[in-house]
Amino acid sequence: MEEKDWYIINDIDQLDTPALVVYPDRVKQNIATLIGMIDNVNRLRPHVKTHKSKDVTRLMLEAGITKFKCATIAEAEILGMCNAPDVLLAYQPVGPKLKRFVNLILAYPDTLFSCLIDNLAAAIEISDVAVQNNLKISIYIDLNVGQNRTGIKPGHNASTLYEEASALPGINVLGLHAYDGHIHEADLAIRTTECNEGFATVLKLQSTLKENGFTEPAIIAGGSPTFPIHAKRKEIECSPGTFVYWDKGYQTSFKEQAFLPAALVVSRIISLPDETKLCLDLGHKSIASERELKTRVYLIDAPGLEAVSQSEEHLVVEAGKGHGYKVGDVIYGMPYHVCPTVALYERAITVEDNQISGEWKNIARDRMITI
Repeated sequence: MEEKDWYIINDIDQLDTPALVVYPDRVKQNIATLIGMIDNVNRLRPHVKTHKSKDVTRLMLEAGITKFKCATIAEAEILGMCNAPDVLLAYQPVGPKLKRFVNLILAYPDTLFSCLIDNLAAAIEISDVAVQNNLKISIYIDLNVGQNRTGIKPGHNASTLYEEASALPGINVLGLHAYDGHIHEADLAIRTTECNEGFATVLKLQSTLKENGFTEPAIIAGGSPTFPIHAKRKEIECSPGTFVYWDKGYQTSFKEQAFLPAALVVSRIISLPDETKLCLDLGHKSIASERELKTRVYLIDAPGLEAVSQSEEHLVVEAGKGHGYKVGDVIYGMPYHVCPTVALYERAITVEDNQISGEWKNIARDRMITI
């Protein structure tokens, strides 16, 4: 009997579309691949933004990963629910979010939560709220190494902020955070050069702080594109996230990384608007659509189809004359950007041995779970 392609779902008639499907065996293999790319599992701090689920978190915990990174209170809460030992909220909590963060710390005392700051005013606010709640909140200084999104540039001002924050009664400064998400050259040599140039400023700041009498600050650096580079450094914690599901965008750009596509969107042809076009039930609400139209989804079992238009619930593709497709045909697609695609679905259907086996709830797609 011929073995079916890994992604084919034998009982597809039981699955309504559009649907997000994940393949647990591949997820486990990606976790194992990640661990094999670094010298010490304790240097891994994967970001949970991609999967947003307790199920994947537990697989990582079972594999020996104990440190995590997240971007929202909901993502932090699923980590607390799973008793993750060490969680960084890679965000500067201000206003109501700070109150929620404190409530999170109080609700899950077995998890060490930390957050980011990039200015003294935010640090003072965090310290004041911590003191009011008899807490000392752990923080990292968020450094701008070229992303130009958040953070303070490494240098004198960053050193001063580190010193001033360390003097606040409600704060425990643990180290430095440097996300270089702007570096995504496909050529690994160019990516390495750019990564090293930005990271040199972080190392210089770390050295300055040590000279000023501080215990060597920990450094958390990078994402998936620069993970192979940072993984070769000593002591640095690395924070890839997309690796767990992978996607067409990263598969195309970062061929040196051996992660497997482990999450797909499944769609059906719902209409034949003319003799050459097909309409799929894969609209903006079903696939991340921030990219150019032709690089939103790769139709792995129908690569010749070309997207021509998309709306909220529909994706129209050009198939050419005499194509042979029928209404009801199933088409499997690999997202070019899986992270925001996952956030469009409340659940991921699990597929094992070509059969539907269950579901993983993407509960952190919500802005609030209980806190």
